[in-house]
Amino acid sequence: MKLEKMFSPLDLGFISLKNRVIMGSMHTGLEETDPDGKRLAAFYEARARGGVGLIVSGGIAPNEEGGTGMPARRGSFARLDSDDSIAIHRKVVDQVHNHDCRMLLQILHTGRYSFAPNLVAPSPVKAPISPHVPRQMNHEDIERTIRDFVACARRAQTAGYDGVEIMGSEGYLINQFIASRTNRRNDQWGGSFENRIRFPLRIVEDIRKETGKNFIIMYRLSMIDLVEGGSSWEEVTALGKAMEAAGATMINTGIGWHEARVPTIAQAVPRAAWTWVTREMKKHVAIPVVACNRINTPEKIEEILENGDADLVSMARPFLADENFMAKAKTGNEKAINTCIACNQACLDHVFAMKTCSCLVNPRACHETIYPGIAAKVRLDIAVAGAGPAGLSFACEAAESGHRVTLFETSEQIGGQLRLARKIPGKDEFNETIRYFSDRLQKGGVDVRLGTEADIKTLQGFDEVVLASGVVPRKPQITGFDSPKVLSYAEAINNVERVGGRVAIIGAGGIGFDVAELLLQKRPGSGQSLEEFCRKWGIDAAWGSGKKEQNSGLSHRTEHSPPARKIFLLQRSMKFGRSLGQTTGWIHRAEMALGGVRMLGGVSYKKFDRNGLLIEMEGKEKLLEVDNVIVCAGQEENDALGAELEKAGTRVHLIGGARKALELDAKQAILDGMILAQKMSA
Repeated sequence: MKLEKMFSPLDLGFISLKNRVIMGSMHTGLEETDPDGKRLAAFYEARARGGVGLIVSGGIAPNEEGGTGMPARRGSFARLDSDDSIAIHRKVVDQVHNHDCRMLLQILHTGRYSFAPNLVAPSPVKAPISPHVPRQMNHEDIERTIRDFVACARRAQTAGYDGVEIMGSEGYLINQFIASRTNRRNDQWGGSFENRIRFPLRIVEDIRKETGKNFIIMYRLSMIDLVEGGSSWEEVTALGKAMEAAGATMINTGIGWHEARVPTIAQAVPRAAWTWVTREMKKHVAIPVVACNRINTPEKIEEILENGDADLVSMARPFLADENFMAKAKTGNEKAINTCIACNQACLDHVFAMKTCSCLVNPRACHETIYPGIAAKVRLDIAVAGAGPAGLSFACEAAESGHRVTLFETSEQIGGQLRLARKIPGKDEFNETIRYFSDRLQKGGVDVRLGTEADIKTLQGFDEVVLASGVVPRKPQITGFDSPKVLSYAEAINNVERVGGRVAIIGAGGIGFDVAELLLQKRPGSGQSLEEFCRKWGIDAAWGSGKKEQNSGLSHRTEHSPPARKIFLLQRSMKFGRSLGQTTGWIHRAEMALGGVRMLGGVSYKKFDRNGLLIEMEGKEKLLEVDNVIVCAGQEENDALGAELEKAGTRVHLIGGARKALELDAKQAILDGMILAQKMSA
């Protein structure tokens, strides 16, 4: 596919962008913890070198109370509220500019979303994601905050940034002023729509006056709030027009608030699910408009631009997954792109836990200086047993470092547990991960031997042996569990047709939830259309069309097909889904509720027979009349071969599930593989 639109330049009059792709803002956690900016500079420079046209920094606070609540010293990258911070920002910008790439500073004030106790907001309305009630800003607080935004933009200009992005969406402070949901004021900053947008308009107008006409101001506009009490479409378009008049250079798309109960960027969201919103906004303004959210392939970018849905496309997490996304696309090497799978496990989940961001499929992201590519000092002949995520990661990294690598896999396909994961609704993006590793294996010259069991005989003669043989499901010793109607999670996922209409799932961790979601589907593997997604989550498909709409893009009506099976999700403890992601767990719990899944905790298992599964709860026995029992009660290390090899005098290394069996964890497995390969090369 020709990518002519994607790689066409954009002339903004006073500055030009070399292509139509933006690396969108994402907080990495390095903003507060990287004292001299070396890691941040390496992170951003890698993406600039990779060919993106414009980079937007992570959200930078204009004052202390606008931060996330993570400790941030004066003069750090996280705040640009004094001249002390200019030097560290200039270091990053200079390295980005070395590669013909532009860079914007995102100015973000968290408002009531801060985790710090000194948080402020237009009104004292507590956010569901913060432990504190905010202090209501008085008139002087508001005027001071506007001045802080302007001063931050001026310092950004001094540091060499080509412009700023004003974060006016996702439920942060500016959005809190705009929406009646969080603005309960009756003064000049609240009440009428004109008063509620006074704060963001003053910020943009005053920044334009301060920085002059040759400075990019991109305003991130919340185009569909997806929360009660959010903006109407008429208000959204009116604000877009007002921002254009106030001096904004571009309008970026914001989708949903962080507290919205609609998925916006997770795997459950179809690719490019929100570009229709951007397309409607584009009809109302003349300045360039940017599309974003769940866009992760060159083909989808080109399609969006070709259809006229947007003038530019912004992607954040895809540049975590692959810093060379643009370079690979430009040379027609799309199959080599490490595609973002929208899992959130190492990016957003890390950030919300106040840890350094990374990427499940690319653990080098944000760790470029810690895990640099290493050329092997001594070339080794290495055997790898198992082509799951750990084995694939090690084999590719080791081969690219210069080692001779032979990869043994018992089955006829690579992927291991990834092949199971890709069958779960919303996780079909793992197909891309398998494709990516397959390409790396080929280009790295790895000798891949499929359908070959690794044993003592086949692993003789190698300098090093790496066991990445994964895990085996644990089967509880319970009466009747030797029945063919009792299946492991792997057997159930691979043979959905064997599962009856009434099912008990033992184990309510991430695997239990995954299996339940699969079995709820009437047509497993069929995917979900945008129309089905909107009906399921109560999104108003008429939003922006001129028809009568509900405020904030909610239809207040959900429609979903009856579940394919009656499911009981059972757990010995009372804690369901402890291993679910911090930012996506609520989606999986909502799926259980939509599917009518009965979750029973505090359960002990007595026996299974033709009548069903006999359990005990609170001292009372209960019979669940089910056709099948599916065991998702943990895993055990598949490491028996390791002991044999060590006994025979072979140097053996265990990685992934073979090293430590927990919940199936591709993030840790891929990291394990990369780290071991680096150690062998150092």
